[in-house]
Amino acid sequence: MKDYDRKILANNIKTLRKQKNLNQAELGEILHVSQQTIGSWETGRAIPGSDTLKILADYFQVSTDELLGRKTSGSANDTDLSEMINNARFFDGKPMDDHDKELVRDILKRIYNEK
Repeated sequence: MKDYDRKILANNIKTLRKQKNLNQAELGEILHVSQQTIGSWETGRAIPGSDTLKILADYFQVSTDELLGRKTSGSANDTDLSEMINNARFFDGKPMDDHDKELVRDILKRIYNEK
């Protein structure tokens, strides 16, 4: 796995864990792994195996593709940009909150209004 992909996976695991208000030890208990293992995943020093990725995805109610930072929908032309922004959780491996999404919408509105 490339370094960039490792960082995305690491950030996704960390962000999803925090969204569930869990610390590393609590997530480790749920997954039957150590806190150190969770920490290694979240820093990109280690990568969960394929079976563990499936368990993580199921627990966080995301697809393994989403967990790995892969595009899951059809091409960008198939989806309304507003819908994509609403459904976005991450940009460049970093979590997006509602404020971030509103900033993106505002920028896009300015671009389209200047046409």
